[in-house]
Amino acid sequence: MQHSPAIFIGDAQALDFLNSVATPVDVSVDWLEDGEGLLSWLQQAQFVSTPILARMRSRSSPGELNKVARQARNLREWFRGFVQEHRGRPLSGHDLKRLAPLNRLLERDETYTQIAPATGHGRSALEPRVMRKWHSPEALLFPIAEALALFVCAEDFTYVKACEGPVCTLLFADHSRRRARRWCSMAMCGNRAKQAAHRHRLKANR
Repeated sequence: MQHSPAIFIGDAQALDFLNSVATPVDVSVDWLEDGEGLLSWLQQAQFVSTPILARMRSRSSPGELNKVARQARNLREWFRGFVQEHRGRPLSGHDLKRLAPLNRLLERDETYTQIAPATGHGRSALEPRVMRKWHSPEALLFPIAEALALFVCAEDFTYVKACEGPVCTLLFADHSRRRARRWCSMAMCGNRAKQAAHRHRLKANR
């Protein structure tokens, strides 16, 4: 099933993953509803390179990819519960126990370091690069899990917010200067709120 382009307004990869199911225009859309949807979303999110995704598509059956998409949706909803429970305050060491499912997933990852051509303009022509073994479709979950782990370690959950749109389900990290961001985007819920306020003022002045 073809969908509109995925939404990336979270200002954090982990929140963009949570926003892979959303209600952008009054109808709920799940970009991970099947294996093909997962591959498309991973490409749009730049979690996995196009050649790796092509290899996974050619080596895996639709059923295998659908199974991984279901695992991704389960991971998404588990992490959504964690974020909703803890947003608005910094995380502490006491929250580590709740992250055990994520750590168990990360334990199954297979990465290794390889010497590769340097991509920058430093003094060395070579650099160490972390690579991943893509042995099975389940490996598609590992870059997502890595992004979730980096998010909980680096992000201040005090500024993780939900859009104030009445039917919007999108989450974002408020990195604005005054931490005053209220909407997923002005193009969507921000403009809707402005139009609703304008209609309310016109009605009140009649």
